[in-house]
Amino acid sequence: MPERLIIGFDAKRIVRNGTGLGSYGRTLVNDLSALDQFDLRLYAPDDGITQLRSQVVGRQNVQFCFPRHVHTNLGKALWRSRGMVRQLVRDGVTVYHGLSGELPSGISRTGIRTVVTIHDLIFMRHPEWYKRVDVRLYTKKFFRTLREADRIVAISECTRRDVSELGDVDPQRIDVVYQSCAPRFTEEPQAWQMWQVREKYDLPDRYVLNVGSVEERKNVLLCVKAMHHLPDDVSLVIVGRQTPYSDMLHEYVLEERLQSRVQMLHNVPDDDLPALYRMADCFVYPSRYEGFGIPIIEAISQGLPVVACTGSCLEEAGGPDSLYVDPDDDRAMAHAISQELYGAPGRQQRIDRSRQYISRFENTNAARRMADIYAQLAQP
Repeated sequence: MPERLIIGFDAKRIVRNGTGLGSYGRTLVNDLSALDQFDLRLYAPDDGITQLRSQVVGRQNVQFCFPRHVHTNLGKALWRSRGMVRQLVRDGVTVYHGLSGELPSGISRTGIRTVVTIHDLIFMRHPEWYKRVDVRLYTKKFFRTLREADRIVAISECTRRDVSELGDVDPQRIDVVYQSCAPRFTEEPQAWQMWQVREKYDLPDRYVLNVGSVEERKNVLLCVKAMHHLPDDVSLVIVGRQTPYSDMLHEYVLEERLQSRVQMLHNVPDDDLPALYRMADCFVYPSRYEGFGIPIIEAISQGLPVVACTGSCLEEAGGPDSLYVDPDDDRAMAHAISQELYGAPGRQQRIDRSRQYISRFENTNAARRMADIYAQLAQP
C-alpha cells in the first residue's frame, strides 16, 4: 500500500487572522482532514491565538509545526520566508500549499511541489488604496511567488483574469477553486442564541447587516448614506474591527444625525455571527473590488437576500438572484435594499434561488477539488 502524501500549509494566518485569509485556511484544512486522504502539516511561526487555533479540528491526520529556537519577530519572518524550507524537506512534505499568496523562497529547488492560492490583486488594480511601500512589497512577492509555484489557485474567475493579465501567466496554469464558508454558517442558530445575541448588542428590531473589514475599499459609507432614503424603522448594523475608516463613518453618522439608525459593532466573536446574520432583513456588501466576497455566501447560507455592488466578482459570488448597484449610487442602494426587506414581493423566491446557486461552493467540493490538485502534482 503506497505511503500517504504529506501536504504542508502556510498556517500563519490560520492561527492569527480571525476572518478573511484565516477563515479560508481553517475551513479548507478542516474539510481536507475530513476526507482523510493525506497527512496535513500546518507550518506557523508561532502558536498564535488559542481561540483561532482551536477552530482547526483535532484529527489524527493534522499536525501543527513550529520553528525551534525562533522567538523574535524578525526571526519568525525570516523562518517563514526562507528557513521553513529546510523543515519541510526534513518532514518529507510532498506538496506545499501557500494559502495566502506567498511561497517560501527557494522551495522550487527542493523537489517539493507547490501550489499557491491567490485571493486578489487589488494592490495592483487599485494601488491608490495602499501605501506605496506596501504596493512595491506585495508586487515583488507576487512575481517571486509566480516563479516558485507549480500551480496557481484563484478563488474566482475574476482573480484568475487578474493573475493572467497582470502576472502574464498562462491561464492553463491557474485553477479556479471557489472559497467555501465555515459549516457554522449553514446551521440555523437556536432561538436562545438569537435572543442572547440580540440582548448582548442591543440590536434594533429591524436591521440591514454588513460584515467585513471596515476600510475605504469596502465602501460601507454608501449604505450609511442609503439610510436617508429608507423607512425610519430600518437600521444598519456594521460588523468589523475599529479602523480610521470606521472613525470617519462615526463622524459622518453624528453629522447626519443617524446615530439612532446606524450601529457599529467591533470585536464580535465568530460564534455570534450566524445569529447576527439570521436576524437581519437583508445583507449589504457594497465593496468596490473583491477577490470573491465570502460574507455574501455566509449571508445567503443563513437565509438572507443580498445587495452588492458591480465592478468586480460579487456577481460571481452572489449569483443572478442577488441585487447589484453602482458603488457610488446611494439612492440605487436604498431602492435595492427596499426590495429585499421582509414582506417585499419575490423576496423569498430570490433567497431560495440564491441558496440553490451557492450549493456549488459547499465545503466538500472545494476540498475535493484541492485534493485532486495535490494528487496530480505528486505524480512523478
